[in-house]
Amino acid sequence: MKPSATSSKRNPSNHLIQLPPGPRTGPPAEIRALRPPLKWAGGKRWQVRHLLPLWQAHTRRRLVEPFCGGLAVTLGLAPDRALLNDINPNVIDFYRWLKRGLKIALTMKNDENLFYSHRSRFNELLAAGRGKGREAAALFYYLNRTGYNGLCRFNRRGGFNVPFGRYKRITYTRDFSPYSEVFADWDFTSQDFERVPLGKADFVYADPPYDVQFTQYAKEGFGWSDQVRLVDWLSAHKGPIVLSNQATERIVRLYETAGFKLLFLQAPRMISCTGDRTPAREVLALRNV
Repeated sequence: MKPSATSSKRNPSNHLIQLPPGPRTGPPAEIRALRPPLKWAGGKRWQVRHLLPLWQAHTRRRLVEPFCGGLAVTLGLAPDRALLNDINPNVIDFYRWLKRGLKIALTMKNDENLFYSHRSRFNELLAAGRGKGREAAALFYYLNRTGYNGLCRFNRRGGFNVPFGRYKRITYTRDFSPYSEVFADWDFTSQDFERVPLGKADFVYADPPYDVQFTQYAKEGFGWSDQVRLVDWLSAHKGPIVLSNQATERIVRLYETAGFKLLFLQAPRMISCTGDRTPAREVLALRNV
């Protein structure tokens, strides 16, 4: 998982290669107003302004995200067609319910006792194999909005273990019917990225977990061998590819060796265990764009 992000107004550093400004048309106003439905540690909403110029020439293609996470990029680019995958089945089950026009009747408030009660109920449903239902989707949304820093974290047994957050005020959504129309031609899957079926013309935006040590996002984990496996899988794709990651030394070397064109950006850092909020250096690796 990655630190949450919002748009940065900092001046470019010496390491930042500016993308061409491109047209300012972007997605329709009604789509731009539809915000990501979840809080997301590592959301790439700030990156959309850099991605739009790359996407403009490919809007007739299907957008594929093997690690769709909080949906900030897909909602920002607003493709007509999309294939959105995430290894975390609870995230995908929630989106599938949004596609059906989810409405939540569950009690939701910023209360610690209620949070842990709902977390226990959610884990009971998961343990009983009932994690795909409407109740589980509603609980997942509540836990996401109320838990610490928008984290989505599971232990090795598959139990959700994010603690109560420290927000002064939380706005909850109960009616998600506006998402139903937008999601109409978007397909959602939950599987390993290598099993995502790519069409030769697909535009792929891949945002894997950072190449850093971090508490597990899913019980399967994501290590260095998976970073290498991802590059090998993407290298076989003939369509446009944008690959995003933290610009660690070995990630840069891996992407350069695979023949990707690299662009460096400064990402705002919103979550840090040390309190450091200085921008983090990220890389966009491009191919066939």
